[in-house]
Amino acid sequence: QVQLVESGGGLVQAGDSLRLSCAASGRTFSSYGVGWFRQAPGKEREFVATISWSGSSTYYADSVKGRFAISRDNAKNTVHLQMNSLKPEDTAVYYCAADQWGVGGRRSYEYKHWGQGTQVTVSS
Repeated sequence: QVQLVESGGGLVQAGDSLRLSCAASGRTFSSYGVGWFRQAPGKEREFVATISWSGSSTYYADSVKGRFAISRDNAKNTVHLQMNSLKPEDTAVYYCAADQWGVGGRRSYEYKHWGQGTQVTVSS
């Protein structure tokens, strides 16, 4: 069983950067693929980025490609999402999710474990 806790959200201005972290419990975190999703008010949850369990594969939504970067530090049981050049449309609650032996799923149903989310608000 893996428990996930997101942190690093906040209120920033357009063009600023934020670094989200997803901290996981459990000794086998290195065997989990991790994805980031987000949900804006009144909208469905959408895929943002994912990293495979090995760290060798990453995928990004077109809307964040070139601005966001996902990475993992298995020694610290943590996955980071570096978000640069933030835009007002990036405003949402950001969730991390994990799936054992995940290789880069981009659908919510591919993930079994979810965190509670962290709010990111980007003002114009």
